[in-house]
Amino acid sequence: MLIRTAELTKRYEVGGEEIYALRDVNLSVERNEYMAITGPSGSGKSTLMNLLGCLDTPTRGTYYLNNQEVSQLPDDRLAEIRNKEIGFVFQTFNLLPRATALHNVELPLVYSGITKEERKVRAVQALQSVEMGDRAAHRPNELSGGQRQRVAIARALVNRPSLLLADEPTGNLDSKTGEEILRLFEKLHAEGQTILVVTHEKKVAERAHRVVSIMDGRVASDLRQKG
Repeated sequence: MLIRTAELTKRYEVGGEEIYALRDVNLSVERNEYMAITGPSGSGKSTLMNLLGCLDTPTRGTYYLNNQEVSQLPDDRLAEIRNKEIGFVFQTFNLLPRATALHNVELPLVYSGITKEERKVRAVQALQSVEMGDRAAHRPNELSGGQRQRVAIARALVNRPSLLLADEPTGNLDSKTGEEILRLFEKLHAEGQTILVVTHEKKVAERAHRVVSIMDGRVASDLRQKG
């Protein structure tokens, strides 16, 4: 089991009023699952993503990632776990504009204490895995949107994370390019990568093998589609 949550809850106080963004979410994710989390705006799916990605901590409840309870860890430990266990892919790519594709992909390894030589080897391998090996010296403004997202995916994979967490990964792409990225996810999943995609797009969610729908901060449905 890669992910297990129990009664995961996130509550905010706004003007003296308690607002529940997430309420009593129980969720288990096996290794090598390809899962989508979907729901309308304000449903709580982004809050759940932030908790699963160790970007935030719950008000109550427990979260185990790779057999370690991370629910109440301090910020410095959460940062270590994010760097080691989770690869993030964002809608806006979040690439450094002045850095080459290779240097963008290398960046997570800098914080892992890996030698310069090993960083380059692993970054090249990650770029090759997303069919961007021949674009290593290009900067983001020299790449198409789909190519930038491939570089961002390579960066997410370079630390060999337990979990690839993608937030609206095709949101800034045209339909043809978005399809290419979804096919890439299917390839990575077939190679053993656990993938969790947060999306409001039905066609993106349908590509996953399991779809969890969030409504009003709760799990409304949990359906296995294939696999």
